[in-house]
Amino acid sequence: MTGDPGDSGLFGPDSLTWRVHADPVLWVAGLRALLLQAVHPAAMAGVLQHSDFRADPWGRLRRTADYVGVVSFGSSAEVESIGRRVRALHGTVSGRDEITGVTYRAADPVLLRWVHCCEVESFLTTYQRAGGGLSPAEVDRYYAEQTRAAAVVGLDPAEVPASAAEIAAYFDRMRPELAVDDRARRVAGYVLRPPMPRWVALATPARPAWAGVAGLAAALLPRWARRLYRLPALPTTDASATAAVRALRAASSRAPERFRQGPHLRAARARLGLA
Repeated sequence: MTGDPGDSGLFGPDSLTWRVHADPVLWVAGLRALLLQAVHPAAMAGVLQHSDFRADPWGRLRRTADYVGVVSFGSSAEVESIGRRVRALHGTVSGRDEITGVTYRAADPVLLRWVHCCEVESFLTTYQRAGGGLSPAEVDRYYAEQTRAAAVVGLDPAEVPASAAEIAAYFDRMRPELAVDDRARRVAGYVLRPPMPRWVALATPARPAWAGVAGLAAALLPRWARRLYRLPALPTTDASATAAVRALRAASSRAPERFRQGPHLRAARARLGLA
């Protein structure tokens, strides 16, 4: 990655975005976001008709993580470059949902806002349940910061939820439009049990390890989303998921720094001359 020395990009080291997105537990949050996004029928139609998610789920996950990393930690030039590419790609994606008959465009602000809100709510909620400890004012500041990320994909920041109350109200408004059909279950299946080389699945702990993390992501979904997936939606499930994600974060915190810090964060710290 490149960038001018001293260029903090969209956020910078004093931001809540750096604090939240630098945490290793964000991998779980990313899977939770995908499962949450899947309950929007038009969003699912676009993924299944235009994405290579089924053929290459690992590549799709890596590209999504790379996008979030660049927007969070990249230089201004890097953020502008990746935003330009994503906006151009969205401009080519449109179609018709064969089940509902609804036409869609990837560049439609309604769909872009849905994807954005699922991501940032998943990042923040997972971080907090893992023991992040942000105050209510810091939570609101995080959501306000993320309106800048929304602008990268072409959204008007003024039309994006910018506080915890606004995020909660947004999901309340959206719930009548949401459903889990066979398509959403197929996508969830790829998240929970992605294809792996036979030797990896049989000779390494990768399969059960991934199943554990992905299952935790599903358990961290809001109760209304778990009900759509016909998953347990009891308070005891919430308590167990919170305890599990806290334990995972505690274990991750003991890993060497090179495993805890992603490449985008390392590059940003080097660019800004941070130890």
